[in-house]
Amino acid sequence: MVVLLVSISTAAFAQKSGPRSGYNFTTIVDLKTTPVKNQQSVGTCWDYATLSFLETELLRKGKPVYDLAELYVAKNAYFEKGLRYVQFHGKTNFSEGGQAHDVIDMIKKYGIVPEEAYTGLQYGRDFHIHAEMVAALQGILDGGNKNPNRQITPVWTKGFMRYIEAYLGDSPETFTYEGKEYTPQSFAASLDLNLNDYVELTSYQMYPFYEEVELTIPDNWMHAHYYNLPIDELMEVMNNALKNGYSVCWDGDVSHNGFSHPNGLAILPTNNPEEMINAEIDKWTTLSARDRERKMQSFESPVPEMRVDDNKRQFTFNNRQTTDDHLMHITGMLKDQNGTIYYKTKNSWGEDRNPFGGYLYMSEPFCRLQTVAIMVHKDAIPKAIRKKLGL
Repeated sequence: MVVLLVSISTAAFAQKSGPRSGYNFTTIVDLKTTPVKNQQSVGTCWDYATLSFLETELLRKGKPVYDLAELYVAKNAYFEKGLRYVQFHGKTNFSEGGQAHDVIDMIKKYGIVPEEAYTGLQYGRDFHIHAEMVAALQGILDGGNKNPNRQITPVWTKGFMRYIEAYLGDSPETFTYEGKEYTPQSFAASLDLNLNDYVELTSYQMYPFYEEVELTIPDNWMHAHYYNLPIDELMEVMNNALKNGYSVCWDGDVSHNGFSHPNGLAILPTNNPEEMINAEIDKWTTLSARDRERKMQSFESPVPEMRVDDNKRQFTFNNRQTTDDHLMHITGMLKDQNGTIYYKTKNSWGEDRNPFGGYLYMSEPFCRLQTVAIMVHKDAIPKAIRKKLGL
């Protein structure tokens, strides 16, 4: 399916939706998706972003709107992470964090249920918060790893799962959805998604390009492999996907000062004329240093942004300026009055915390530097790149 490129009045759009009056956006692609959710006080953004991505895949395939249960996936991931933690004698990651492939693998193993069948709220409040549970689970795992019985008992996994379920609820063996009875496995099958069609890609010089590599980040607790591309080709994949009706699950770093969810923007400002793009350099450099700094931090209108290549990406990854601290879901593309591309990105922090109803616009320079990995349907990858990857 090819998405028609929709052009609208930039002036009208700015009045209605601009984070500041100085931004004028034109929509390029805006894909149909499901409502924005709120992960509240849990660190399972990977879960919310990837299920939003799969819900949008169902819409792309002509299915109705589904609301899939994030906490059902998270519950099973906590259990699997605990197993891995003990198998590695505590020398691996156990936390609330994760990656997009965790959702795919949990659905393959445990199935999936709709939100109405599993809310994950069992502790007397209508608010998701897992800090106490995770701390207690960590204690159980560390206690077992000390091996006080001189052998790991065969029942520890049963006790570990029961503790998770005390907080999040028992998995439903069967449930009724729109008048039909399902198991989690039969419901997953009814969605008719081929989960093997989804691939993850990254872009770092430390790995060989066009090969599958293990992305060495803490939340890749499953030691999964990603296809590695130069950054120009990774961006080509994102653009090709969106323009052909496929959304993108995005994993990256949002700790940069240019990321402002309240303003609905993620940009990569620079004061250095040698690395500027989309800038009238002479006009910009005539401003005082104080005025340039004030303008860059105001989010009031477009500012010069940084050029980003493979070298800069690898440098910020090596010194931990770029880490995988958040996953979100890209559902569209826009451009501002200077021609800079932005990616319409669905966050999972609720609808009422920024001017775009829970979305933010990430500039192309920001994405070029801050992206750690993406997940897409393999058919969303341009044919020439697919051939290089052997897909």
